[in-house]
Amino acid sequence: MALSRAVGARDPTKESPMAHGVSASEFKLPPLTPGPHRKRLGLVALVATFGGLLFGYDTGVANGAERPLAHEMGFDALQIGIVISALIFAAAVGAMVCGQIADKIGRKPTIIILAVLFFCGTAIVVTSPGGPELGTHTAFGYAMLITGRICLGLAVGGASAVVPVYLAELAPFEIRGSLSGRNEFMIVVGQLAAFVVNAIIAAVMGLDTPGLWRVMFSICAIPAIFLFFGMLRMPESPRWLVEKGRQEDARAVLLTIRSKERAEAELAEVENVAAEEHELEGARLGFAAVLKNKSLLVILVIACCLGIAQQFTGVNAIMYYGQRMLAESGFSEDMIGWVNIAPGVIAVLGGVVALFLMDRINRRTNFLWGYGMTALSHILIAIAMMLLFPEGSAARPWVFLVLIIVMIGSIQLFLNLATWVYLSEIFPLHMRGIGMGVSVLVLWLANGVLALLVPSIVNAVGMGLFLIFAVVNVVSFLFIFRFLPETRGRTLEELEEDVTTGAILLPAARR
Repeated sequence: MALSRAVGARDPTKESPMAHGVSASEFKLPPLTPGPHRKRLGLVALVATFGGLLFGYDTGVANGAERPLAHEMGFDALQIGIVISALIFAAAVGAMVCGQIADKIGRKPTIIILAVLFFCGTAIVVTSPGGPELGTHTAFGYAMLITGRICLGLAVGGASAVVPVYLAELAPFEIRGSLSGRNEFMIVVGQLAAFVVNAIIAAVMGLDTPGLWRVMFSICAIPAIFLFFGMLRMPESPRWLVEKGRQEDARAVLLTIRSKERAEAELAEVENVAAEEHELEGARLGFAAVLKNKSLLVILVIACCLGIAQQFTGVNAIMYYGQRMLAESGFSEDMIGWVNIAPGVIAVLGGVVALFLMDRINRRTNFLWGYGMTALSHILIAIAMMLLFPEGSAARPWVFLVLIIVMIGSIQLFLNLATWVYLSEIFPLHMRGIGMGVSVLVLWLANGVLALLVPSIVNAVGMGLFLIFAVVNVVSFLFIFRFLPETRGRTLEELEEDVTTGAILLPAARR
């Protein structure tokens, strides 16, 4: 193993099946087999991805709730903008902080804490004083509402950083992409669920009903309850347990989600890499390890750039401001609410196909196809809206809708799910929490900047926004082609060694 050669000979008293310079690609792990352990692994993934469902629902619910909220509480545009964006910027902090917490106390207890934050944030938002009975909002009620949104944002950001890591560390490498990718799929399911639930509540209660927005937000508490009680019965990450010297606990967990032969072989592999890490001087948690290792720093920069690129695909410009875009294209007010559901449906359908393809197509292939098709979609939208179909054209809104569906489908099919899977698997164990936290922090900051700027850009240049997106996505394509190493088909332990030693950055690693 490259790492073994870098640190010297191993102590023969610590030998394992992986301790003789044999990589996982040479030492064949026993194959995956059917049985109760496979069902148990599926249950763990289902419960954990309620964090992704909450992520999606809490970011999507404002799409339908913000107008009733602003009307009832008497908020102006700036005030409602602060309320909505508070969640996004808090999510950036949550991603960073919760990544470090997960490294210290474990993945499972961190996710349980996030479930409590989801519930408490929802309760604070729903009970914020203000409305017709008080005239409009009060300063205390406004502060309370923002506090609740910040709590939700911390939970959303934490879930975005911790849940993918938890799933990646539990998954066999053969199906790591599809298992980890379920979290991203649940995010878009949560967003679509928010759109549908909001529409049903509005239809049943009426748009002018006092407290309508409170009912919409209150639904967020239901999956938070399921996540809390479900995670109480779920296992800790076996890789985190080994890092903390709890090998027997790790063995007990692996035996519940693998066959006995496979569990023992994986445990030996994880123990081997963990032992070698501890032999490296300075290879400890946090930024110290990154600053002392150029390879780790480069990987962290690549991950951060990937997170920024994913946000500037334009997907959230549609998810946050879809109705504004549809109005700009020419749809009438009575149709906007209905056609706005289409991107959410396409996102879910694209997620289903992406899950199927995730362990069949290389990560780099996904990214190159995704950014290429997304850039082409943006170019076609700009040409169609600015040159071919002038304002007032009957075909203009429908052409826009079709091209938006193509864009969202390309992003969801090739990029969104693959990005979260990639971030969850690229970092070595001793910095996985901090690495995921930093990269997702940058991702959320890019998200927040986009959320703030899109309305102003649309007001200034209209559909010229899509030319800006096209340029950024072409740059992202070139960045992926030049710098991004491949990770599919390799165990986390193989990736760990290659990242730490810098082998992952060699040209061969991009094939």
